[in-house]
Amino acid sequence: MTSTRRPRLKGTDREKTARHAAELYAQGCTVLSVAERIGCSYGLTHTLLRESGVTFRARGGHRPKAAA
Repeated sequence: MTSTRRPRLKGTDREKTARHAAELYAQGCTVLSVAERIGCSYGLTHTLLRESGVTFRARGGHRPKAAA
């Protein structure tokens, strides 16, 4: 049986991946779509974004204002 786990991201590989994830997030991608693009889990992607200093957007997406 072979392992399907990725090797741990360390050092410069982790920093490059975190920067790339931050760029994608800044372009408007969701955390989930960033995770899919970089090939990591949602949890690791969130951690990488946090490590890179990203300010997270509010949850829930765009909500139109109610008519007054």
